[in-house]
Amino acid sequence: MKKLGVALGLSLLVLLAACRSSVGKDGARKAIAIQNVGSDTIVNLAVRWAERYQEQYPEVRITVSGGGSGTGIAGLINGMIDIANASRRMKPEEIETAKANGIEPVEHVIASDAIAVVVHPSNPVDRLTLQQISDIYSGRIANWSEVGGEDRPIILLSRESNSGTHVYFLEQVVRLGDKNSDALFSPDTLLMPSSEGISAEVRQNPNAIGYDGLGYVTDDQKTIAVAAEPGGLYVKPSIETVNRGTYPISRDLYMYTAGEPQGVIAEYLAWIRSLEGQAIVGELGFVPLEVGE
Repeated sequence: MKKLGVALGLSLLVLLAACRSSVGKDGARKAIAIQNVGSDTIVNLAVRWAERYQEQYPEVRITVSGGGSGTGIAGLINGMIDIANASRRMKPEEIETAKANGIEPVEHVIASDAIAVVVHPSNPVDRLTLQQISDIYSGRIANWSEVGGEDRPIILLSRESNSGTHVYFLEQVVRLGDKNSDALFSPDTLLMPSSEGISAEVRQNPNAIGYDGLGYVTDDQKTIAVAAEPGGLYVKPSIETVNRGTYPISRDLYMYTAGEPQGVIAEYLAWIRSLEGQAIVGELGFVPLEVGE
């Protein structure tokens, strides 16, 4: 998997120098900008989209920053941004808060993603069931020997709680999709500030296990083949296995706007969902939409 070159350790800000403008009655140029904030999973993809769009429409100014899905959603709820990036769906209480502020969130699916479970290449474990992964992350399994590995402690790595990937993994993997479950991450879990932080720790720690969006997995990590249930088919994450519906840890990625987008924002979202915009999704290791979806 091609390594992405944009660092995510801190909230990233990309300011594209030129700006879209219109000419008013007085002949003055009026700048128009798009502010795009949120998911660290999506941020590299959003940056690439913004850069490519800028090449074609040099009059447009777009700012892109990360900070997590919760940060982007909070910005939208408070009327501070134009587009919120999210690697999870908005929660009902977030939607209600937005409506109380006079904002009607509109959801736009912009790509899909597999969440890869990753370990150090030297780890002999190469396949796990969803139940085993749940047991590992909840602390019920604490040694690699319990799942066919060496007698070593398992070091748990997770994104921080503000991350949409963290929320998705908690709900769909740790809790196995059971809405009545109150299972939590083990208190021994190390919370990492970014996807790249997880990657760096896995590369240097042979006892570590982490999870990351497929677009952030590098060649010096090993992806685990996952089975939905014991005795089931073990499947590695890829664009193909997500499209076939065989990889069990996959999700949609979202952009949210305040109401139906208009003007330049509508044009930008339409371009993102076009054949050209979706080609960039595949370039970065995510799963493109079917055009016209």
